Amino acid sequence: MESVTLDALDRRLVHALQLDGRLPFSRIAAAVGVPERTVARRYHRLRSRLALRVVGLVDGRRTGMLDWIVRVRCAPEAVETLAVLLARRDDTSWIAPLVGGTELTCMIRTPPPGDDGRRPFFEQLARTAGVREVRAACVLRPVAGVGGWAGRMDALGEAEQCLLLPPRPAPADPTDQTEALPVLSPADSALLRALAQDGRADLRRLASASGCSESTVRRRIGQLRDSGVLAFEVEIDPALFGYPIEALLWLDVPPAGLRTVAEGLAGHRQVAFAALTTGPSSVFVMVECRSVSGLHAYVTDELAALHGITRIESAVTQRRTKRAGPLPATLAEKRAGAPSGRAAAQ
Repeated sequence: MESVTLDALDRRLVHALQLDGRLPFSRIAAAVGVPERTVARRYHRLRSRLALRVVGLVDGRRTGMLDWIVRVRCAPEAVETLAVLLARRDDTSWIAPLVGGTELTCMIRTPPPGDDGRRPFFEQLARTAGVREVRAACVLRPVAGVGGWAGRMDALGEAEQCLLLPPRPAPADPTDQTEALPVLSPADSALLRALAQDGRADLRRLASASGCSESTVRRRIGQLRDSGVLAFEVEIDPALFGYPIEALLWLDVPPAGLRTVAEGLAGHRQVAFAALTTGPSSVFVMVECRSVSGLHAYVTDELAALHGITRIESAVTQRRTKRAGPLPATLAEKRAGAPSGRAAAQ
C-alpha cells in the first residue's frame, strides 16, 4: 500500500461514510462545504491506494449463522501460510497474526452445529499442517463498535451529521426470537456478495450481479438494511488516525458483572469492537491505542475502573491480513501464488 496521510477533509469523508456507506458524494459535499468533485476525488484516491474501502456486511444473527472468535496456535513457520489460506475464505474476517509469531486470531462464520455429512470446519482447521491448538468462542452478543469505531467518528459536527443522516427505522433486534428470520433469495445472496466486495458499487453493477432491475436492487438494499441483515462498514487502518497499536483483550467477568462491563466498554473511545462470548473468558475486546504506554494507561485506568473484571489476558496484533470484508481483488491476486496447505483452505 502506498504511503497515505489523512487531512481534515479526508477524516470528514471517512466519518460521513461510516454514517452511511452509500451516501451520495453530492450530499457529503453539501454538508462539508466543498465541491462534489473534490469529495469524489478524495474517495477514489484513498480507495485506489487501498487505504479505504466501504464493504457491505451481513449480520449473521439475522440469517441464522454463528460468529466465532478463533485463536490458533501454530508452528512459527506455519503462521503466514495459514493466515493467507484463511484470508482466501469467504467466511473469515479480522485475521491478525499476533506479536510473538506463534498465534493468530480471526473471526469465522459458520452454520449452527449439525450433521450435514461434512467434516466440521474446526476439525479441518485442527488437522492443518503446523496447527497445534484451536480455541473457538462463539459470539453471543456484540456490545461495542457495531456502528463504527468512535476514534474515526469525531470529524463532523452534530449539524453536519443531521444533514447527512436522515432518520431511518431502527434495525430489527437479532436477539428478538419472536420475529422470524428473513429468507434470502439467490438474487439477495448475489447482491450481498457484490456489496461485500464494494459497498458503493453503482446500481447498474449490482443489477448485473444479482440479475434484477436497478429499481429492484435499490428497493431491496433498503429492505435488507431496515431488517438489520445488511450494514455498511468503512475499512481503514486505525494507524492513519494515529492509533498504530492494536491489542486484543480477553476478560473474565462473572455473570453478575456482565451488564456493567458491557455498558462501560460501549463508552470507551479506544474500543473498536467488544462482544460477550462463550469460553473461559466471557468478554472479547479489540482496542486501538496511540502507543504501548497508551495501552497500559487504558488497562490500568479505564478498564480497571469497570467493576466485575477478575482477570485480563492481552495480546498485540502484528498486522491485519484481512479486515471485515473479502480481500480486494488486487490483494487476492497478489496472494494467489502463496504457498498452499491442506484442509483449512479447501
